[in-house]
Amino acid sequence: MWSLKAWRRRRTLERNPVDPEQWAEVRRRLPIIDGLDDIELQHLRERAVLFLHDKHLTTLPGLELGPVERLLLAVQAQLPLLHLGDLDWYQGFHEIVLYPDDFLSPQRHRDASGIEHEWDDARSGEAWQQGPVILAWPGVEASGGWEGYNLVIHELAHKLDMLEGGANGLPPLHRDMRVQDWATAMQSAYDQLNSELDADPDAETAIDPYAAEDPAEFFAVTSEYFFTAPDLLAQAFPEVYSQLARFYRQDTLARLKRLQAEHPDYRTVENATNG
Repeated sequence: MWSLKAWRRRRTLERNPVDPEQWAEVRRRLPIIDGLDDIELQHLRERAVLFLHDKHLTTLPGLELGPVERLLLAVQAQLPLLHLGDLDWYQGFHEIVLYPDDFLSPQRHRDASGIEHEWDDARSGEAWQQGPVILAWPGVEASGGWEGYNLVIHELAHKLDMLEGGANGLPPLHRDMRVQDWATAMQSAYDQLNSELDADPDAETAIDPYAAEDPAEFFAVTSEYFFTAPDLLAQAFPEVYSQLARFYRQDTLARLKRLQAEHPDYRTVENATNG
């Protein structure tokens, strides 16, 4: 059946072919896409092109992006959506603002006594409700390895979380998922992490302690780990890993294990690149 949307997508892809050498460079710089099969890589490349066509990248003074850098960002943005069909998961925003370095974000908080505090907080990324995603380019460049860190995935996980209102750690679940199962897995792990930090604020937790800030940050941080350190996440919080695997419809741990079976020392960016 003829579809205007499908025709527009085909036309966009035909008019914006990806240079093979540029794609090879992106793959070299993104070990987290190692192990995807040829069909998945093709879909990921096409999704990245469509993402760049749909979203406007605004670079602030001091930063210039070439085609490889733009593609590098887009591929990381689309990896979580690779098996989520054609739904417009990144609806509600049209712009990504890119800073050349970390930026100051005005913060405001009213304490229990009613006193309002204001300060500037150094940030590497933000996602605004019904607004843009803001990223510091050094954080984007530092992402892409199997190291438990990915600024792009983190901030866009917030956008998924915001699809049904404010960020609360509960994105729109698929029909074959139960909210109760999600809530039980996430809340239990979130409480465990907070208990560890309450007992020892300097504890070396299994995942980044920033996940204990609130349920929204827990979802964003565990999404990072799901794609960049699935072994650590599955070991620490297996039920959280299971829920994220059902939500993103990917088994990143199985993919990492296959890579490690083929290359026993596979783990770091250097090993992934050479492998």
